[in-house]
Amino acid sequence: METKLSCSSSKQLTFLAAFALALNVLLSQSTSAQVGLKPYTGTFADGATYLIEVPANYNGTLFLFSHGTAPPGVPNPPSDTGDVLTRLYLLSHGYALAGSSFAVTGWSVESAFKDQIATLDLFTRTVGAPKRTIAWGASMGGLISAGLVQKYPDRFSGAVPFCGLLGGAVGLWNEFFDAAFVFQTLLAPTSDLQIVRIKHPIKNIQLGEQLLSAAQATPQGQARIALVAAMFDSPGSSIPPPNPKDYAAIELNQFFTLQGFPFQLFFGIRSNLEHHAGGNPSWNTGVDYKKQLEVSVDYDEVQALYKTAGLSLDADLQTLSNTERIAADPQAVQYLSENVIFNGDLKVPVLTVHTTDDDIATVELEQAYGAVVGAAKNHSLLRQTYVHRAYHCNFTSAETIAALQALLRRLDTGEWEGVDPKDLNAAASTLPQAYDGFVAPAFVGYEPAPFQRPFNAVDQSHEDH
Repeated sequence: METKLSCSSSKQLTFLAAFALALNVLLSQSTSAQVGLKPYTGTFADGATYLIEVPANYNGTLFLFSHGTAPPGVPNPPSDTGDVLTRLYLLSHGYALAGSSFAVTGWSVESAFKDQIATLDLFTRTVGAPKRTIAWGASMGGLISAGLVQKYPDRFSGAVPFCGLLGGAVGLWNEFFDAAFVFQTLLAPTSDLQIVRIKHPIKNIQLGEQLLSAAQATPQGQARIALVAAMFDSPGSSIPPPNPKDYAAIELNQFFTLQGFPFQLFFGIRSNLEHHAGGNPSWNTGVDYKKQLEVSVDYDEVQALYKTAGLSLDADLQTLSNTERIAADPQAVQYLSENVIFNGDLKVPVLTVHTTDDDIATVELEQAYGAVVGAAKNHSLLRQTYVHRAYHCNFTSAETIAALQALLRRLDTGEWEGVDPKDLNAAASTLPQAYDGFVAPAFVGYEPAPFQRPFNAVDQSHEDH
């Protein structure tokens, strides 16, 4: 008797077959990555721990990974890669991996530079000098990776910052400060919320979150939350994305974003930053919030929600204009500039990767980095790539590997080849489906909007601080 499969059964079998094939490939790569693998672990004098892994088929290329922000008080182990699947791929293909924990948590950029170079020095003493060293990392680790190749160009062959804070530390924290200032002024004017010189970070975060939740309960509060979000171009996106004209849904997404990591940054981790910097490194003297709003990607949303709420946007902007401004401590600005802002003076190839709808390290940071590299006339050494997806650092392993392959190809050939979105998507698609989690690669052509608070090593005359 002839047996016929239904369409749904056929699709299920196709999926299971693809999954089984992908799993077999991963098991094979896992085995090849582990056989003969030499791990090195230990602790530096400053307390930072490190992890180095050298495969049996080591090919002379080292990937030095910088991790993202570890909030104060959380475990901070060393990491030499962003995810398990990327680790398996790199090790099974002969690449060595290394990374450190950094000696401190929170805003740990200063210690990261020291500890990552110490890790590289240790690798050279223990394994031998690598033929090529590539700096890579995500979020704050993307900032650190770009900073490493700027500060120590002779030690690196290239860099791949993922979802990096590439507007530089001063500009980034100024944008965060703008959002906190607008929130305090319009939604918490009589509260004990602190936006600089924070004495009790945990209580301050909790208070901020309580005030945010209360504001979300009214149309007026929602409109003002949208204005807060506009100060750092929060996209208000999700998976699946909302209708671009559904401003209520966009604002709700911004509310969820703010009550997560951003409020920890605004009202808690800033205390850690000020501790390291020896003062407040942010300011809003000379800032025109009306002009900033007009260039924000959220401008239309804010106008619409203010109209719905029956609020006067002009009146709130005038309130912001009339409120006493806050100046920075010069020594703290200097500290944050050293750790780190960018000068565009690239000596090695850099390929950046960013989601178009990153809700924490917003994609406009890429515009600031591209602008300073362009001003230094180093366009030829930079390629910026984008993945059309919501959320912070939301890449598949396949997209991650495709980007790393593109940088390796640039080092091999001296030319940027295969960095167009269609080429990167094709490269990601050739990997076993387990690497993409059965999510289609989503590299796209994209041009970010302007970053609102640029501050770089070339032009520091943006505002009077």
